[in-house]
Amino acid sequence: MSSVRGRRGGSAADGHRGSGRVSRATGRVPRVHSTRPVHTGLRSGASSRPGQRRTDRRPELRSSGTSARRRPLVTGRAVLLVGLVLLLALTLAGPIRQYLAGRAELARLAAEGEALDQRAADLREQLDRQSDPAYVERQARERLAYVLPGDRLVIVVDGEAVEGDAGTLAEATEEPEPLSWYEGLMESVASADG
Repeated sequence: MSSVRGRRGGSAADGHRGSGRVSRATGRVPRVHSTRPVHTGLRSGASSRPGQRRTDRRPELRSSGTSARRRPLVTGRAVLLVGLVLLLALTLAGPIRQYLAGRAELARLAAEGEALDQRAADLREQLDRQSDPAYVERQARERLAYVLPGDRLVIVVDGEAVEGDAGTLAEATEEPEPLSWYEGLMESVASADG
């Protein structure tokens, strides 16, 4: 109880706490709070066993006037999680890009291989046709103008049909030799004069 008396106005023994200063407005010695420890064994309802917890605590009632303490939007754990996800994404970006590029390259090479297989099949078919004697004979007649002995060859030159033996062509009419340049000049002057 002496501490209560010391707070309220003071005795001579407690005078050293307030250092003798008196407030001008109230005329009292300022209050000095005690910092003595409170023992848990002295509380009412506290158990004497140190390992047990109290279970009969009442939840704190919050008044509507006081603002409730909110959790921060960004916590340290959230920042750490986002950082780890970004690190994982950056680590996997290169291999995933290489994987996708490899898949595109495989698709391109597969299409190129199918085109080459089709070309090889066409060339095999052409080789099989060229091994046929009837095909070879028809190509020789069409492309090289070959004839068998006893056949008659007809060649169309300048839109006129010319008949003859397989080895000969009809004689074409001869054109006169071109004049020299000075003879051509004299002839043009004579025709212009005349």
